[in-house]
This record gives sequence, C-alpha cells and structure tokens, in this order.
Amino acid sequence: MSRYLRLSGLEPFVLTPDIPFVNVGERTNVTGSAKFRKLITNRDYAAALDVARDQVENGAQVIDINMDEGLIDSKAAMVEFLNLVASEPDIARVPVMIDSSKWEVIEAGLQCVQGKPIVNSISLKEGEEQFRHHAGLCLAYGAAVVVMAFDETGQADTFQRKTGICSRAYRILTEEIGFPPEDIIFDPNIFAVATGIEEHNNYGVDFIEATRWIRQNLPHCHISGGVSNLSFSFRGNEPVREAMHAVFLYHAIQAGMDMGIVNAGQLVVYDQIDPDLRERCEDVVLNRRPDATERMLEIAEKFRGGPKEEKVRDLAWRDWPVEKRLEHALVNGITEFIEEDTEAARLAAERPLHVIEGPLMAGMNVVGDLFGAGKMFLPQVVKSARVMKQAVAVLLPHMEAEKAAGGGTGRETAGKVLMATVKGDVHDIGKNIVGVVLACNNYEIIDLGVMVPPQKILDVAREEQVDVIGLSGLITPSLDEMVHLASEMEREGFDIPLLIGGATTSKVHTAVKIAPRYLRGQAVYVLDASRAVGVVSQLLSPTQKDGYIDGIRAEYVEVSERHERAELAKKRLPLAAARANAMKIDWAGYSVPAPRFTGAKVIGDWDLAEIAGFIDWTPFFQTWELKGVYPRILEDEKQGEAARQLYADAQEMLSRIISENWFRPRAVLGFWPANAVGDDIRLYTGENRAESLAMLHTLRQQTTKRDGRPNVALSDFVAPEGIPDYVGGFVVTAGPEESEIAARFERANDDYGAIMVKALADRYAEAMAEMLHMRVRREFWGYAPDETFTPQELIGEPYSGIRPAPGYPAQPDHTEKITLFRLLDAEKAAGVQLTESMAMWPGSSVSGIYIGHPASYYFGVARVERDQVEDYAQRKAMPVEEAERWLAPVLNYIPVQAGKLAAE
Repeated sequence: MSRYLRLSGLEPFVLTPDIPFVNVGERTNVTGSAKFRKLITNRDYAAALDVARDQVENGAQVIDINMDEGLIDSKAAMVEFLNLVASEPDIARVPVMIDSSKWEVIEAGLQCVQGKPIVNSISLKEGEEQFRHHAGLCLAYGAAVVVMAFDETGQADTFQRKTGICSRAYRILTEEIGFPPEDIIFDPNIFAVATGIEEHNNYGVDFIEATRWIRQNLPHCHISGGVSNLSFSFRGNEPVREAMHAVFLYHAIQAGMDMGIVNAGQLVVYDQIDPDLRERCEDVVLNRRPDATERMLEIAEKFRGGPKEEKVRDLAWRDWPVEKRLEHALVNGITEFIEEDTEAARLAAERPLHVIEGPLMAGMNVVGDLFGAGKMFLPQVVKSARVMKQAVAVLLPHMEAEKAAGGGTGRETAGKVLMATVKGDVHDIGKNIVGVVLACNNYEIIDLGVMVPPQKILDVAREEQVDVIGLSGLITPSLDEMVHLASEMEREGFDIPLLIGGATTSKVHTAVKIAPRYLRGQAVYVLDASRAVGVVSQLLSPTQKDGYIDGIRAEYVEVSERHERAELAKKRLPLAAARANAMKIDWAGYSVPAPRFTGAKVIGDWDLAEIAGFIDWTPFFQTWELKGVYPRILEDEKQGEAARQLYADAQEMLSRIISENWFRPRAVLGFWPANAVGDDIRLYTGENRAESLAMLHTLRQQTTKRDGRPNVALSDFVAPEGIPDYVGGFVVTAGPEESEIAARFERANDDYGAIMVKALADRYAEAMAEMLHMRVRREFWGYAPDETFTPQELIGEPYSGIRPAPGYPAQPDHTEKITLFRLLDAEKAAGVQLTESMAMWPGSSVSGIYIGHPASYYFGVARVERDQVEDYAQRKAMPVEEAERWLAPVLNYIPVQAGKLAAE
C-alpha cells in the first residue's frame, strides 16, 4: 500500500501526488483572526461556524481550529466548537487540525473530534521525554502530527537548526515510537522577512532550502507552515501581503512544501501579480539583493492605495473654522499652526480664558473620548497635550495681563491633583504620563518631581488644597514609603483620595498594606494612565464618589482575604530543609578562565550609535502603554499606526541623540576571585584566596518544590571553596544629561519630547548593560570567546551566565548595592549615586553582578520565612528589624514592629 497521508472528516482525504498543496484554513484561529476571536469571546458560535463554512467553501481542505486566548476558557471553547462543527455536515466533511500550545486543550479536542485529525503541534522544546509522551498519545488517538522545529534551546531560524531538529524528531518518531512517517508533518518555522533587521533577510531562503532537504532526506513526511507570518512587516497592506504569500508558495511548493495554513479566500495567482511587485517580492523572499527591503517599501504604498506623504500633507482642514482647526490639531498632535490658530481664536473671543474653556477643552474632550474608546493611544494623547500646552502658552500672557488689570482668570478645572515620586526613588516617566493624561482632561496638576519627602507632600497638599494625591514608585523600598505616607495622612486628618501607581505597586499590595493604614480616606491602585481619568473622575464626582469608594473597599477586603488564604495554602520549607534541597552542580572537572583583570576598571569606549544597535524596543513601547512585541507591534491591527508613528519619532530623536552627543555614557566593571560559602558568595583580594575582600549575601527559595526541582540561591551557581571561580560586577549609566534635556523640553511645553528622551535614556542604559555583558563573555572574562549572537538574538538571553541585580527577584535586598558600589567605587568611576532608598541616580542606570556558570539561570526567591530572615540578618550583621524593612515585599509573615504599628 502506498505511504500516503490519510485524513478524514465525514469524508476521507488522501494526500496523493496529484494534490500539490493542501490549503489549511486559518480563519478559525483566535490568534490569527480578530473577527473569529471576538465571536468566540462573545460566544457567538453561529457566526463562528459561518467563518469555518466560508473557509471550506473557499477551498480549505483542512480547517485549523485554535482557541488559545487569555480571556477564553480555551479547553471548553475547543470542545464546544468541535461538537458544533460535527453537527454541520458541510463543515465536518473536511478534516480538522486541532491547534493549541496547551496539551490539555489538544487532548480534549482529540476526545471529541470525529474522523482522523491533525494535532498542531508537538515539539522537542520540553525535552525528549515529553515529546515521546505526546507523540505516543497522538498515535493512540490515531492523529497525524505537526512537529514544530523547536527544541530545548528555542525555535529554529537557520537552515542548520531547522534540518537538525527535524531529523532528530523524525528518528525518535519513526525508530522509537513507531509513528507512520506519512503522518508526520514538519513545520520548519516561517518567520517575517523585510523587517529592516539584516539577520531576518534569509528567513525565506532558510525555510525553502530546509524544506528541500527534509523532503529528500526524511522519507514520506510532509511540510507545512503558517504562511501569513512571512509578511508580518506589511500588516495592513493586504495586496502586498497576498503577493508575498503567492511568491513564497510558488518557490516553497517547488521545494516540497505540500501543506500550509493560509486564508484560502485570499490566494492570488502567481502569474497575475503586477510584474514590478512580483519582482520585488521575489527579491525579498529569495534574499536576492541587499536593498530588497528598501525597494519593497518604495512601492508598497502604491498598492495600499496612495502615498502616505500625500495623506499627511492634506491641508484641506486649514480652510475649516478656527474651532474645528484647533480640534483637528489637538486630535492629530499637529503643532505647526497652533500659535496662529490660537491667536485667531483669541481675537474672536471675549476673553483669552474662553479659548481654553471653549474650543481647546472641546478638542481635548474629543481626545479623551477617543482614548477612552481605545481609538487613540498614549503616545498620541501625549502629543495632543503638547499642542494644548503650546496653545495655553500663547494665551497665558494675555490672561496674566487681564489678571493684573483686576479681571482675574476665573478658569474652572475638574480638580487639583498633586503628584510625586516618593522619597528615595528617582523614576518619574510613568508619573509624568499620568499627569499629562489628567491635564488633558482639565485637571490641574501639581508635580513635585522625584525623591519627595512625605512631609513636603502633605504640606503642599494642605497649602494648595488639592483634591487628590498621587504617589509613584519603581523600586521596592518605595512601597514602604507609600505605606508610611498613608499612615501620616491618617494621623494628620486627611480624607482625600490617595492614588498608588508605579512598576512595583499592585492592587494586592495596596489592599493589604496601604489601604488599611488610611481609613479616613481611600487608597486606590491605578494600573496605568488609561485608567487614571476614570478613577479620578469617579473619586471626585458628588454623585458617584460614595458608591465608587464603597465598591473599592469591598473589593479590597476580598483581595486581602483571598491573598491571605493563598499565602496560607502555600507550603514552604524551613530554611534547613530548603538548603538540603539546594541545586547540586557537578563541580568535578569544572574550570573557568581567569578574567583579564581583577579589581575595578572604568570602561570608557562607548559609541552612542553602537549602543543604539543593542536596544530592545519592546519595553520602550510598554513605557508608552502599547502592549506587544517589537517589531510585530508595528503592524498590530489596533495599535500599529500609533506604534509606527511613535517608533518614527523615537528614531528621529535617536538620530539627534547620536549626532549631537546628548548622552555621555559611562561604566565601571570589576572581577574578583570568588567562592560560595553556604548561601553567600565570598570575594577575595587575590588569587591565593587567603584574604576575604567582601561578602555578597543571597537568599534561598523556601517554596515547596515538585519533580525534584531545587530550592535555589545565587550562591549555588558559584563554585565552593577549593575550586577556583570568579564573580563580576558592573554599573552603567546613560548619564545625568537626560534630566536637563528633559527639563528643556518641559520648558518648551513639550511633555512628549521630555518623556521620549527619558524613555530613550532608559533604553540606552539597558542596551549598555546588554552590550557590556556580551563583552564580558567574549573579552573581559572571556569564558565564551567564540560567541556570535547578534544584538537581536541577545534579547532572548541565549548565552551562558547571568547578570542578576540587587532589588530584583533573585536577590530582593537593595542594600546589596552598597557592597557592589563600594567594590567598584561607582560614584567616582561612573558618576552614579545611591539614594537613601537604594535607587540609583541618574535614573537611567543599571547595576548587577556577573555569574558565569552555564547552569546558572534567573529565578525569583518569592516568599521567605522568619527563620531565613533572622539567619540573613545575622550573616549581614544587620538588625532583624532592618532586614525586615528591606525584605518587606517578600516576607511571608507580619513583622512584630509592623504588627504593633497596625494595632496602634
């Protein structure tokens, strides 16, 4: 009998040589179709079945069904939808591809599907044992399998990785499990091309050549792939995407690809593609010339429906009435004509104030409505605020003159909000963004800046008679400052709302630690800027305030009780038992090269353009509350336009940073002979390890572990006494210049520019840390001299060794920075200081230690018990109360002193 892939729905399907390509319909996939995701989320299964029916009618020979989405019970949705499909003969006649990253969802689907399906997917990413287990179950259920080119180290992106993983999987499946080779479908990973990143240019060629090799060397198997991934860079430009898909499939099918996840209704005929577009698609897909991406971009807009430049320069709105011109400028963030239009509005108004309260606030109300409806995004709102500020700056002298003449300004605001970053903390980007958004909605903002003592906050709040206080903090000691300030507000008789926000804050911490200290008023956690306006408006509304606060209090009681139950349910080990379950590394035969130097050394050869090449852009977009991974976010269906404009603005400022030398990066690096001593790491003055230089203290996980997993401390990754090892340390900073440059933008009423420069300074510091770590591995320590990872590959941390930082999950104690800064003389060498709360100034700074062992990895200490805190305090020669203060976020008990304070 011929070795053909045989599948079935209600009707059999045999993949014979007469069928060159199988269309797998992609529209019934919640991760690939926003329409289908919305239908499933809203439980509109009748319309969802119509999507599947359309796929079959348009030629899909298999339908891919995926329910993996965070807000959906994917297992229940998979079962319900498959059962409904089974009752629709016109859909159920074709085979099903059960698609999920969760095995329980796949198995649930296998238990209710009829006929012979395909499982998408299994892989080696969790190791051979799990791979064999899943493959054996697929065999038992009688399903064919898609095998992803994915192993323990990640997805295969090169020809060598794709072919190596697939041949390994093929051997296991056919020789060890007895899987029919004709039921194996390999997916060697189709990745996006024409992204602007050089390393991506050969992705199309790598897939095509890997396909050719697999079909020639792994008999009877098949090749599939998600074709839409290829054109991700052109999301939103469907004609170009369809042309790229057709060109890619033309060559991939010739190489042996016989199956693909495509939109069956949107495949164009290769020969009918515009010749110029087809040529440029071929150049991109086959990587035929170095300027292929640029040439594709040159003509892409032509096929979308018109050059962008013409749309941008459409000035028809300049003929509108001045009120509509102001609204248009505010909504679109256009400053070019704002002074002219504001002056025209002023001359037509009775008073300058009327321009603010009339057309300007009307325009900002439109911005607020669009933002609230998800039709504008944070970067666009901040640009709108820049327009508003510049308009107000035009009016201000006239308002001051009117006030001097006895007329008064008489401006009514929605409320007065005081904002501050708490004592010891230097980070303010998030706070500034919230302030801008509130100002856009007619709230008066009093911004006290960073490192603000609690008494100053209270004094100004009382003096200015503010309606709300907003606190921000990024580092964990800031949480204690917020608790303290809440207690002081209670003691001094305040009853106004207290807003809590920042990277380390949370609803749980606010409910458990802050709100109980401030009973006269209400502490409210604000997740991000998009929520701030709604929260403040309800807190200040005469009609909504009481009900809103009652709801918050009830919710926080429930959050506190749930948190307490969850913590009590978690089993933790005594310290002695956790140490007995420490990570066991086989140190026999371990040797690591000595670093090129020991002690501290200033690293001064920094080039701003080179550093920029190491920037990880994903956190940059997160700063602006755009959620997604770069570069895919640029083509996001909802956020793409805003993300592209933000990225263009960032690139423009980045070029100025580089050409005008805005930042003066500096860094200091050190290495020391080291050994683990229990849970700590001892550093020595010399190679003979006779004299101790310093001790780095670490904390050990105490959570009960499963499956033989260890309770890890950072010291586990450093060799014990008697085996030579080393530890490094570093401090890098983009420099203090960001503060003055940001202030310059603020003085020009340009909050957008001020926030942008701070966000880019933060990215520079992180890029420096990544770049320096690479040089440590290759050069300064040299334990990986042949490492060849590109800057983009480094984002995934594929290298050996780690650089944990004090104050982060692996070592929550910020005071460990004191030892590190002393060893490096960081203040003198790099110009970085520690505040009393152990924040680094300038804020765009990064510090940490280097551990080089290949088994080392990042982890979180999580909650610790009293026995470890007491032991830790003894090792550090620190009072237990002081240790409890610095470890407060990870304590699994209420300290005695805190308990007394709460009782009082």
